[in-house]
Amino acid sequence: MDEQTTRPRVYLIESMSDIEETTLRAWLERQDGSDGRSPQAVRVSGDEFADVCRREDDPLLVPLRVVWRPRTDQPEGLQRVRESLLRDPLHPGPSMQRKILRREPGRCEVIEGAPAPLSDLRRRLAEKGGGSLPDFVRRQAALTLERAERSLLGTQYKVSRFVVDEMTDTSRFHTGIHELAARLDLPAAEVDRRARGALDEMVAAQSRRAIALWDQLGRYFSRAYRLDVDTSRLDELRELNKEYSLVFLPSHRSYLDPLVLRPALLANDLPLNHVMGGLNVSFWPIGPISKRSGTVFIRRKFDDDEIYKWSLREYMRYLLTKRFNLEWYIEGGRSRTGKLRPPRFGLLTYLAKAFQSSGMSDVYLIPVSLTYDQLYEVGAMAAEAHGEAKTKEGLRWLVGYVRAQGQRHGVAHVNFGRPMSLAEYLGQADDLRLAVQKTAFEVSHRINEVTPVTATSLVMLAFLGIEDRALTVPELRAILGPLVDYITVRRLPTAGDVDLTNPEVIRTALRTHLDSGVLRCFDRGSERVFYLGRDQHLVAAFYRNNTIHFLVMRAIAEMVLRAAADQPFGNPLEDGWEEALRIRDLLKFEFFFSDKDAFRDQLRTELEIIDPLWRENMRDPAHAEKLLSTAQIHLAHRVLQPFLEAYAVVSDQLLRTPTDEKFDEKAFITECLSLAEQRRLRQQIGSRESISAELFTTALKLARNRGLVEPGAENLEARRIEFDAEIRTQVDRVLRIRTLAHDTLDQVVGE
Repeated sequence: MDEQTTRPRVYLIESMSDIEETTLRAWLERQDGSDGRSPQAVRVSGDEFADVCRREDDPLLVPLRVVWRPRTDQPEGLQRVRESLLRDPLHPGPSMQRKILRREPGRCEVIEGAPAPLSDLRRRLAEKGGGSLPDFVRRQAALTLERAERSLLGTQYKVSRFVVDEMTDTSRFHTGIHELAARLDLPAAEVDRRARGALDEMVAAQSRRAIALWDQLGRYFSRAYRLDVDTSRLDELRELNKEYSLVFLPSHRSYLDPLVLRPALLANDLPLNHVMGGLNVSFWPIGPISKRSGTVFIRRKFDDDEIYKWSLREYMRYLLTKRFNLEWYIEGGRSRTGKLRPPRFGLLTYLAKAFQSSGMSDVYLIPVSLTYDQLYEVGAMAAEAHGEAKTKEGLRWLVGYVRAQGQRHGVAHVNFGRPMSLAEYLGQADDLRLAVQKTAFEVSHRINEVTPVTATSLVMLAFLGIEDRALTVPELRAILGPLVDYITVRRLPTAGDVDLTNPEVIRTALRTHLDSGVLRCFDRGSERVFYLGRDQHLVAAFYRNNTIHFLVMRAIAEMVLRAAADQPFGNPLEDGWEEALRIRDLLKFEFFFSDKDAFRDQLRTELEIIDPLWRENMRDPAHAEKLLSTAQIHLAHRVLQPFLEAYAVVSDQLLRTPTDEKFDEKAFITECLSLAEQRRLRQQIGSRESISAELFTTALKLARNRGLVEPGAENLEARRIEFDAEIRTQVDRVLRIRTLAHDTLDQVVGE
């Protein structure tokens, strides 16, 4: 006979309303045992429960709960948000419970958690290091009921309760506390107090009500967008998630990013992620709600707090062992330029250490690209790049932000990159620090790989690189037609099913930028013309840069041809390759380049698109000049000019900076902004997008990498002069390509 049939059975019940208790008692009466007696039911909060935990006849413990299914028909928009604020859809009040039982009794159901013998629970507690058996049984009963509810209500309601209790009530935690106390020379009680405080601060104390509310708030906040999700990899992700934790690492464009990714996952049967977020957005009321629906708030700076760092590693380890999915933004902060920022290694390092100590066989990293046709906050980020102070997040800021989402901003695109085995990538280097860095850059590369070309980005590409010139519709077609052909030849990913060869797609993108004010229209002359709005260059660059990573190699190929035409290569293959490497090194902090072998192959591909016979003809400088002058598209000035001109400002300002005085970076960037503004007024800079603190900071990073910043370095002044000359050479070449592009456009339109 089955052991579960013969073993004494005790049902464990929680606190409940009178209506729920009546429902549960009726259910129990239908469960009469073979001896004709009603089964025993014990409240987990009563004294009788402690007696059950001391029993020697090893009863089978079965947790019970009354569950209220949410409505299938839901109001929309603001009304739905209001209902979520006022009512808990999964825990209705007594009056609503009576109404449900009267009108929709099928929404009320009794569920059983997975049963367990008392002896098995005793054994599991001993393996964890001991503790209170009643407390342990109570937690396990609640957890198994959560799993039963999840199978009934769906994965979006997966919650993690009793996390701090489960983590701290183990021998591992107590051993770690004592080891940390000895290393830091602190009392164990003090370390224990601070570790528990850190966990209380960061742990996502989830509740189903908060999850449902955050879901409704998220839909309302992001109502300006239609969601476009690339589903081609979702079957693979679901299969991986059956066995492994998934760590989603999206690009970071907007405050709305978590609210865009969340419904994309839920709609495709993937559970909610634990989202690692900064404490700067934990203000009331969003902070408390989002924390109880899966957001893990982490301090911005904690480098010197060893107890906090240890607590974070232990929490991430716990999440991996429980196979929760995680999410954070590999760039660390929102992109101010529209292109991917360099990855931050901090959280990935904590994940790697947590994984190594977790005993799990693997964890999979999921690169995610998030892009938008338009973004409300781009204007504010552009102002920051021009030197304005960042607006502090708070309730007033939130109200304005939410109101702005009442306007339509187009489409939000979600694309998933190739999954990465963390175990495999960590195994590629003995040095953990190096392995984490390589992993992070590969994540960034795979994000770029699936970031789609959008019509809105192409329209901005057309207007940037043309200086302040207005464009007619025929001129737009002359620029974008060959560019779309190039995208087709390269087989680059495009947003959804967008057909870039369809003129209506481009017209729609043009109207989108007109509606947002990025573009202006003048129609009082003989022909309607379009032009960039006042101070909109950095905004336009943000949208253009969503696509720029696909165009960098073509731009470098054009620069190689320009160099070959200016000074013939002795050995065209080797000299051309060295020229490409010089540009690659100059821009290594701006773009994610492949390793040198892949970079060489990519350069060859671009040159073959320009001229299939380029190897045979490269020795002839006249041929290189001809290739440039007859090319249908020119991208070097549209892609590289703003960066090179910004770098030239930095190199020039370095020449003005004393070599024997302490370097003040903040003052230096301010001086660069002023110098760039002066050059713009004198038409020595082609576009206001080169006047960017973000670009100056990256250029300074390159200069520091070359030892050109800090005073006292050997031959500092001479090497700064060489650096300035190198950049000026590249600026001169890109400007000459721009002149060719303008001449070509005039010829095409004039024909």
